[in-house]
Amino acid sequence: MVILGEQLALDGLAPRKRKSPARVKEPAERLPVAHVVIDVQAIQLGQTFDYLVEERQSARALPGAQVRVRFAGRLVNGIIWGRSEKSETPASSLRYLERVLGDQIALPEQMRSDIEKIAEFYGGTRANIIRLALPPRVARVDKEPRPGRRDRRGRNGSADSSAAAAFNQENDRVESSYEAIDQVNRLWEATTPGQVVWDALPGVTTWADDLVWLIGKSLTAGRPIVAELPDSAHIRLVDQRLKKAGLRPYSVRSGRGVWQGDYCVLAGMKTPEERYRSYMAIARGEVTCVIGARTSMYAPVTGPAVFVCVDDIAYQNADGFMPYPNARDVMLLRARNHKGIAVMLSHARSPQSQAEVEGLPSAIDCGPVVAVHGLDSVVKKLTPWVRVLNRAALEDLTDPTVGSRVPHTAVRILNNALESGPVLISIPYDGQSMTLICSSCHRQARCPRCSGPLKQPADSGQAARCLWCGQAATAWVCPHCKGERMRVIRVGALGTAQELLGLFPHTRIVTSTPHQPRGVVPMIEDRPQVVIATPGAEPEIVSTPVTRMERQEGQERREGQEGQGQSPHYRAMAIVDTWTSLYSSSMDARLDTLTAWMRSAALCLPHAQGGQVLLLGECDPAIAQSLMTWNPAFLAAQELGERQETAMPPAVTAAHVWGRREVVEEVLDGLGLDPLQPGDQPPVLGPIPLPPPATIIDRQLEGSNDRVRAVVRVPVGRTLRLAQQLHAAAAKHARSRVKGELRFQINPKSLS
Repeated sequence: MVILGEQLALDGLAPRKRKSPARVKEPAERLPVAHVVIDVQAIQLGQTFDYLVEERQSARALPGAQVRVRFAGRLVNGIIWGRSEKSETPASSLRYLERVLGDQIALPEQMRSDIEKIAEFYGGTRANIIRLALPPRVARVDKEPRPGRRDRRGRNGSADSSAAAAFNQENDRVESSYEAIDQVNRLWEATTPGQVVWDALPGVTTWADDLVWLIGKSLTAGRPIVAELPDSAHIRLVDQRLKKAGLRPYSVRSGRGVWQGDYCVLAGMKTPEERYRSYMAIARGEVTCVIGARTSMYAPVTGPAVFVCVDDIAYQNADGFMPYPNARDVMLLRARNHKGIAVMLSHARSPQSQAEVEGLPSAIDCGPVVAVHGLDSVVKKLTPWVRVLNRAALEDLTDPTVGSRVPHTAVRILNNALESGPVLISIPYDGQSMTLICSSCHRQARCPRCSGPLKQPADSGQAARCLWCGQAATAWVCPHCKGERMRVIRVGALGTAQELLGLFPHTRIVTSTPHQPRGVVPMIEDRPQVVIATPGAEPEIVSTPVTRMERQEGQERREGQEGQGQSPHYRAMAIVDTWTSLYSSSMDARLDTLTAWMRSAALCLPHAQGGQVLLLGECDPAIAQSLMTWNPAFLAAQELGERQETAMPPAVTAAHVWGRREVVEEVLDGLGLDPLQPGDQPPVLGPIPLPPPATIIDRQLEGSNDRVRAVVRVPVGRTLRLAQQLHAAAAKHARSRVKGELRFQINPKSLS
């Protein structure tokens, strides 16, 4: 018998289940429309998109919350930027939010305002900045227990006491070592934005201790503080000094798994879970002190915060993703938006900081500027003896090894210093390049049109061309000696370490560079040895009980060094191949050189304790003068004056524009630029050809992928207008679907 209405099925196969009827979604009674910034990096999609909010999601769908929405047929992440009662989008086209991720606000209101200002300044979109600022969400972190009222009350009390202790510990030293500290104190008490340009004194940990003082001062005054550092070595040192000052890192502080602390670290060396946990703790206001690498400049602090950028001239401070923001400008923009304070703490002062100290017009006006420099007596006491051992100096000393890489005089000084401890030999960065110089005076050959470096084309029959504007240097004449001939030199440091190994027999030699099998050596013992290192790879000297006992038994103890808890120093150091600093093609070449040399010289003993820094070879007199007197303002002022004469940043605002030749030329024609003063200089340098990409994605035929680059220069008052024009041109090009790229970058570090 067959029973009607029953679906027959084969053995092992379950009958098909019927779909339940779709749930009816109801919009929220209040503010049912959410304006969402979606995670799509296309420059032509920089606006917000409207979605409906369900009533059951309304309590969690707050501005700043992370959501999932459907866009172009796929699910993407987004941030609710705001909510309203109505939408300009037709009701039939509105879709509901798919999901609200968690119940926490990822981007507070002030952080959303900061993102808008940064995107506007660089000509990008809010989605571009959110990609750089917001770490990927880790769902289990949102479920972790949070500090209760008792935990927060106890944490605030301990944090205030730790900050006060850190401030008091360094306050006497700072006030007795630096000038203009009274102006700094008044700036912290003001309610308007301001800026500090801080020139660090020499010493292994001096700059880090100055930063600890700034952190303690800010936390004591109730100001959040963000400190952006160039690399992991700087982060580790500041982390050590903060712990020594009594501040606690953000970590598990109770048996219930509650995370607490006085400061947290935002850096790529942390795991995704640690980065997201620290970021959300800052967004909730549980932590108000942040240190870290480039990512930390987007820490979501609120209120009149202090934003510190360490070594703002360093190349690590520039982001490599569209719209290519750099830490210095981001810190200034946020300080102005928060009515806070921006601090540029560095060894070598940048021309941008010098221009602000001199009161020149700036694209980002952050209020009054206070310049902090060491007192003359303190600088003289802490600075090592800097000696230039070039050909003329060696001839005066009747050195028989004139012309050698490390002359006999330098070897003798280093051997004497080895009797009491380690010495450092600093070699240039690895790599090799070719540079054109004058055959007569050996100065770097420069373009007569824009003062850019010249380069010899691959075809030796062609004239040398400028790396900045692309003009051929025909009938070139040296402006210094009137010479008419150029020659090529090779600048590099390959094999330098191997050549130096034979100069110090029977001595332990440690090589610390990123390009050797052993890599960077993090630390060494405080005993006689020779360290050969590239800038930034100098090992830290650690004093152990054994080394202290050896020094007490056989050597004279250095006065006041370890008794005050300071880190051990190198007894002497030599900077080899200083002539390579004369021929770099980078716009900031001299400043980068001074930064590297001052960082290394800060690790050496002061002159009063026998410390010496030897510059082996010819070098720029301004760099040597700044290092000898430990006065970075000297080189910064000279560099600024030269850039004002040649209409280079920071006297003007520069932007790189690159892409397909036809597209770039069309964009440049539409900008409507006027000649620059002084001398009616051209506002556009180039365009010059770019080498083809390593991988040709669009499969174009050889020779058809014609890519060029140009440099656009405008007065600093026209910076925002230039960013808007370039943004509009890039969006128009993206919508047109024309083949070839079009990209731009505001305030690039290098013009070549």
